Amino acid sequence: MTDMLRVTDLHKHFRLGGGFGRRAEILRAVNGVSFSIAKGETLGLVGESGCGKSTLGRAILGLQKPTSGSVELDGKDLLAMTKAERQRQRPRMQVVFQDPYASLDPRMSVHDIVAEPLRINGVYREARVKEMLDCVGLRPEMADQKPAQFSGGQRQRIAIARALALGPELIILDEPVSALDVSIQAQVINLLMRLQKEMGLTYLFVAHDLSVVRHISHRVAVMYLGKIVEMGTRDQVFGAPAHPYTQSLLSAVPVPDPKGRETRGRIVLKGDLPNPANPPSGCAFRTRCFKAQARCAEEVPELVDRTAPGHASACHFAGIHTKVC
Repeated sequence: MTDMLRVTDLHKHFRLGGGFGRRAEILRAVNGVSFSIAKGETLGLVGESGCGKSTLGRAILGLQKPTSGSVELDGKDLLAMTKAERQRQRPRMQVVFQDPYASLDPRMSVHDIVAEPLRINGVYREARVKEMLDCVGLRPEMADQKPAQFSGGQRQRIAIARALALGPELIILDEPVSALDVSIQAQVINLLMRLQKEMGLTYLFVAHDLSVVRHISHRVAVMYLGKIVEMGTRDQVFGAPAHPYTQSLLSAVPVPDPKGRETRGRIVLKGDLPNPANPPSGCAFRTRCFKAQARCAEEVPELVDRTAPGHASACHFAGIHTKVC
């Protein structure tokens, strides 16, 4: 399959503090991330809050300028382009943000919200706005209403219609259902899956809810402290997690078991997420890891296939299960 998006050794650093004789710290929010997404595929990107997921998405879109690395859209390196060249590529990449209450201008009508990207790019057609509203399950008469008149799920449908208006090929979905009720989440996820099938869309789906990611994703990447620590197909990552961080995340997912026969052990991580401006030596996860050994403090594990072809993990002891009380 042809890659729609290829990210290679991407870094995004922030300078913190400094001045008045104090040394500035460098926060490596995205620290050497590489992956690709095939056309028509969904890659789920998961991890704790503060791991760099949303920063990675914004760096890919160019909303935050990467420190280094490359972002290729359909084989074209966006970071090597001039500003005018990137502007011409921008309609091919769109985003749906987390909060449907904050991402829509409350002063604008639904029609004007969906029409805005069309007008900016000089391709406005009233029929296109109606077509996009119909695509996401909204009635034509809703076009004259304001966002405040809609529920959270309907507002997210409006945001999706706006993202689709220019006919993009890649959409970055940044926690698109986390602010919605569970029943509404399912409706929006099913909508996204239908639109992908009908339009051939490619998704980078950023989330922390593993159940949602499992439902929508073809492949999954697990991120920790600015790096991807495990990546593989949905069945590989959920069925045979290789990295201890992934194992701990999955152990916390509730399993329906009305008869009380579930015996899976809960893996509780030690401590809090380390300071990303001053991460531990070697493997950044070692200070919380139940498998950590002396080697982990000395050697940074590479993200390579360790347990199966196409199933990469950054752990010296990937796949070695230890009994956890």
